[in-house]
Amino acid sequence: MSSGQADGDASSRPAGSVAVRVEYAKDQGFHAELRRRVNELFLTTRMRKRDCWQMYLKSILILATAGVAWWLLVFKADTLAEGLALAALLGVSVALIGFNIQHDGGHNAYSDHAWINRIAAGTLGLIGGSSYTWRWKHTLIHHMYVNITGQDNDINISPLGRFSPHQKRLWFHRWQHYYMWVFYGLEAFKLQLFDDFRFITMGRIGRHPIDRPMRWELVNFVVGKTAFACIAFVVPMLFHPVLVVLFYYVVAGWVLGLTMVLVFVTPHLVDKAEFPLPGPTGRMDRSWAVHQASVTVDFARRKGVLTWLLGGLNYHKEHHLFPVICHVNYPAMAATVEQTCREFGVPYHEHRSFAAGIAAHYRWLRTMGKRVRSPAT
Repeated sequence: MSSGQADGDASSRPAGSVAVRVEYAKDQGFHAELRRRVNELFLTTRMRKRDCWQMYLKSILILATAGVAWWLLVFKADTLAEGLALAALLGVSVALIGFNIQHDGGHNAYSDHAWINRIAAGTLGLIGGSSYTWRWKHTLIHHMYVNITGQDNDINISPLGRFSPHQKRLWFHRWQHYYMWVFYGLEAFKLQLFDDFRFITMGRIGRHPIDRPMRWELVNFVVGKTAFACIAFVVPMLFHPVLVVLFYYVVAGWVLGLTMVLVFVTPHLVDKAEFPLPGPTGRMDRSWAVHQASVTVDFARRKGVLTWLLGGLNYHKEHHLFPVICHVNYPAMAATVEQTCREFGVPYHEHRSFAAGIAAHYRWLRTMGKRVRSPAT
């Protein structure tokens, strides 16, 4: 990607386009002024928008941690306690690959060089996913239609959960604030073993048609899935019984799934986030940038270690407004984004800690599970 690409756009699109009716209102000055101020910040501080040395160093450390955890689990763990600890560490470290390396690469935010972004995005194969389907589901669909029921497939986490006030409530949703935490852990298995194949076979994600991978894209898909199968199953089964390998795969996968979901529901599926709907003609009342700010909530912005681990996803508003800027810059951008939002009357919400964000999601699950009583007539 060239450095001249608009850094506040909704992210670069994959080949082909999604035909949907939703259209945003024109920018009334907020987005243009915010981009001007952020660009000025980079000019005056001489920060790099991409190809940041901190990102390359972090990538080495995270990949090394995941590799060592896998090697110790497969070749050195002798007791159940050691195995459980290493499987949990592997699940978390693999999640960090997704939050940091793959996520920035998938958004073309890792580097100004397309081939480096492709390599970074391709690390999703280490998690068992596909950078091809992720690009459609996340970069194009989620980032364009955040929290719009029927458009954003990321709020359709599970039919067992009701996450939007515009989704149908079923009788068992009254208990979802208790049971969904268990099912969140299953999301990694769903990603690895089911979703990618279903999306490509059906040629659509939700109501959005997608292009099926062809040629090198298909080769990359097959190679990625094969590499994951070898890492997760084939090599470990050369040294351990099948049931032992499957047991630790489930432990690591459940930790991975729970970690991923908690980080991605905290900014969106909480009471401070909005869930707007388009009008009858498909037009939104707000511009794209105002919409992004209204449906995302930051959390734990002052926690430096957590920011490092989560790839800046706790600065979620900054990420959605500037998805092609490397996340190591988000803390420096946050004050500018907040000030501009407040000057233009654009919602700017945050949770002081990760725990506060998770608690807010718990309350939202409970609220969405309650029965809506009709007013007396």
